[in-house]
Amino acid sequence: MKSRIAVALVLLLSTMSLGISTGLADKKDRKKEHEIVREALQRGEVLPLEKILAIAAKEVPGDVIEVELEQEKIGLIYEIKILTSTGRVREVKIDARTGKVMRIEDD
Repeated sequence: MKSRIAVALVLLLSTMSLGISTGLADKKDRKKEHEIVREALQRGEVLPLEKILAIAAKEVPGDVIEVELEQEKIGLIYEIKILTSTGRVREVKIDARTGKVMRIEDD
């Protein structure tokens, strides 16, 4: 379980999108992006990834294969892709501030 959280955290830090496409942004922009998220976490504006993953696991059991944190009109949203035991990939969207599950859909 801890290794899955560590992998998910690495995925989170490498795939975050806060209005800047990480594929196109230079290293300085990506560092700034991570700092913004870290500061939001410290201020309590974003729930820790561990809590978000626990919420997602209750809704859709399986293996986390991707985590993204995206800025949407309503605020920051975690998008977690989970591979279920049946081989289906489901995406769980969770409000990063409240932990409310916004949507679950097939990917």
